[in-house]
Amino acid sequence: MTARHETTREQERSCWVLGILPAPELPTRIVEKIRERLNERLSRQVASDNDWRIETVTDPMVGTDEDADDILNEAERFKREHGWTYVVCLTDLPLFHSGKPLAASASGNRGVAILSQPALGASPIARRVEEAIIQLVSELHFGSSPEGRSTYCQYHDKTRRGQRKEAERLVKRRLSEWVAPFVRCDICQKNSDLDVRFIARFKVPGYFKLIGGMVRANRPWSIFPAFRRIGAAAFATGAYGMIFNSMWRLADSYEPWRFLILMLLSMFAMVIWIMIDHGLWEPVRHKDAFSNANLYNIATVSTLSIGVLFYYLLLTLLFFATAFLFVPSAVMGQTLGHEVGALEFAALGWLAASLATVGGALGSGLESDDTVRNATYGYRQQLRQKRLQEQRDSNNDNEDPKDPEKDEGDQNDDERCDGERDAQDPQKKPQRSSPSRD
Repeated sequence: MTARHETTREQERSCWVLGILPAPELPTRIVEKIRERLNERLSRQVASDNDWRIETVTDPMVGTDEDADDILNEAERFKREHGWTYVVCLTDLPLFHSGKPLAASASGNRGVAILSQPALGASPIARRVEEAIIQLVSELHFGSSPEGRSTYCQYHDKTRRGQRKEAERLVKRRLSEWVAPFVRCDICQKNSDLDVRFIARFKVPGYFKLIGGMVRANRPWSIFPAFRRIGAAAFATGAYGMIFNSMWRLADSYEPWRFLILMLLSMFAMVIWIMIDHGLWEPVRHKDAFSNANLYNIATVSTLSIGVLFYYLLLTLLFFATAFLFVPSAVMGQTLGHEVGALEFAALGWLAASLATVGGALGSGLESDDTVRNATYGYRQQLRQKRLQEQRDSNNDNEDPKDPEKDEGDQNDDERCDGERDAQDPQKKPQRSSPSRD
């Protein structure tokens, strides 16, 4: 029994365990998608002396706290509780350093790292996250100093200059990395326990890339089912208007720029109405800085614009098909005074979609309020904070009952303190930590 137990302990020591703490929703789905490939690439691209094992725990705090230091402290706590070798946190919140988007940071002494998913851009997000996690684990395993990078290159026989440069990059070079690259910042300060940061080299392109990643995290296609009620009202409005020859004449006489302006105005009105009706605008509390609320609002407007654009295109196709099937070309040609073809029906469908969006959709409600609000950062943060607080309250309720002897000791302490305990907040009493696993 003892020999078998010692053999098991020896096997556990020879296995490196990578803990990944993703935020809920998109980060968790990304980790589940790349987990198998990560296990293979860790042995091939980091170190192959021992086996690798990956464990994942979805942590709501990683998706609620906007401070990188707090997230790293949370990661270190999980590392101690689970006995992990290294920990990488994957958050979908934007992080910053010195006014620039922060993509990742790592602390070799603590064995923890943090990765901001939106800072990597919109696509291909899963591949970029996979490459970034491999690089961060390499930084933790070999070190981020020039000596550590040199050791990594020697271990993998990377002798060429390009290979040595590649060993210092967070992700591989792509088009977005040429336009908005990350710069590696090695930290040598004594008062900092971080070893390396990866920050956007250029501020403006970095913010555009960040907003693209935030819109990707909002998943614009997820709000499309919420437009069913609007689509029904708008289609009924537009289809009714298409039977009048006055709309035929308007569609035939409009120039392309008029169609374009009317389309943009109708889409703009739709986005503004949804923002106001569902209270999606985040109040900006710090007017002297480009706060996260501004980023959230830009990402929300962009997300809704993409959703409304797809809705508008679908509505245009439906009206085109309706006009082609139910409006006789001979009657329409007699009214317009010339032959009617596909262009005339397309123009009629385009005009009907714009008028229906303004006239029919603005008076209707969305199918699901939660579906739209869940596609915004501020609302998701509120839900995660509420879920995290409920989890903490549940853990406190599941704690073991107090020891009677301890209660008696507490009563004696109360007598010596002359009622001092009554003046204290009972929620501030020290509590025993709940188990990390059920």
